[in-house]
Amino acid sequence: MAKQFCLTPVDVPEVETKNRRICTSIPHRDAVKIIEELREYEPISMSGQPPVVWDKAVGYNVYDRWGNKWIDFSSCVLVANTGHCNPNVQKAVSDMVDHQLLNNYCFPSEIRAKLVKKISEFAPEGLDKVFLLSTGSESTECAIKLARTYGQKVGGKKKIKIVTFDDAFHGRTMGSQMAGGTPAGKTWIVNVDKDFHNVPFPNSFKYEWADPAHPDYSDEKCFEAIMKPLVEQGVDFDEISGIMTETFQGGWAELISVGVARILRDFCDKHNIVLIFDEVQAAFGRTGKRFGFEHMEIVPDLVCCGKGISSSLPLSCVIGKKEIMDIYGPNQMTSTHTGNPLSCAATLASIDYLLEHDLISHVSGMESVCRDKLEQIRKKYKDVVGFVKGVGLVWAIVFTKSGTKEIDPDLAHDVVESAMRKGVLFFAPVGTGATLKVSPPLVIDKEALLEGLSVLDEAIGEALANHD
Repeated sequence: MAKQFCLTPVDVPEVETKNRRICTSIPHRDAVKIIEELREYEPISMSGQPPVVWDKAVGYNVYDRWGNKWIDFSSCVLVANTGHCNPNVQKAVSDMVDHQLLNNYCFPSEIRAKLVKKISEFAPEGLDKVFLLSTGSESTECAIKLARTYGQKVGGKKKIKIVTFDDAFHGRTMGSQMAGGTPAGKTWIVNVDKDFHNVPFPNSFKYEWADPAHPDYSDEKCFEAIMKPLVEQGVDFDEISGIMTETFQGGWAELISVGVARILRDFCDKHNIVLIFDEVQAAFGRTGKRFGFEHMEIVPDLVCCGKGISSSLPLSCVIGKKEIMDIYGPNQMTSTHTGNPLSCAATLASIDYLLEHDLISHVSGMESVCRDKLEQIRKKYKDVVGFVKGVGLVWAIVFTKSGTKEIDPDLAHDVVESAMRKGVLFFAPVGTGATLKVSPPLVIDKEALLEGLSVLDEAIGEALANHD
């Protein structure tokens, strides 16, 4: 079980800057009471985050009730793209409440019509249909369903195999966890579908063959290494219905190379395979482009979106080619809360804000700020920072035991805890448990971003000084 954050109030030095304020013990004693009540009535699984009791969140800041203020580097796990409580989003939701439409099931609504048109126009040409859902897990499950159904239509009953990647995370429902790349996450299923296959993700930290800096690297060799397990298992490529990948894996924030992505696109075209990109974390400006796969200069057949799509309320979607999306008839593929009016209003306002304020260009500018500062941190702490990768405003820092590639979850945890006490908020380490994610709201300015990264630098030093 992961290390728990300390619930004993600790007196810490006061902090007062334009972007941060720490003026009480951390956690505050009244915050502890609230957390203890949550732990009494919620499952243990909900107790893994730093003990900051959110009272409000605005822009790139999180506030508690007792006067403390944090720079948020979590974005609610990459949700708050256009900022917490974006004023345009807040007004759109309020106006919809006043309009008196809170739900309409699958009956038509004007707000849903506006949103699916907006998303289709936002997406690359050829991704013409949009199916609205509630969560990222729903979107990946739906994409698997569409790929398998389409596969059987074009290739017969045996064309049902789904290929995904080691270390992948596609959600916590049964189908999405079977597709995921973490074996421990599937033990509860027991009878995992034999037609789900995992292959290695081209991770330069784990594999020499995936590192473009290696003298023997080539895109062709990299793709061969990815596909090697399928060849060894005797998988008939023409029986694969879908290949699904995250644009970057959450625990690593490393994009697939352009060359490998193009080979993958050609491979799917050759074998009539639906290529699915899980962009639940990557889309809507997070990587400095509208969609993360645009870095790879290809277009998939289906795209799964969620999280940052609305910057707030629950909404996800699958965007795809018409011939795949229209494979089910009326009432055969629906969802109770599809296109909930409040979520639609929030999403429309968030997309409009993203475009009108040219946040995507802003993110591209902030990318170099992150890269430069995190590279300085990597060099300064090279014995324990084994890996730094990222794009736009999503970066992964993997902590390792001194001078090795063995991950160090305890150190990562201690860095998060130290940063919290200094006024910068990360979510708990992810991936292998040793990855710290830098993913602030896209509206963050350079001053606040540099301040937060400087606090990260201090937190690593402090954690090391106290680390066994």
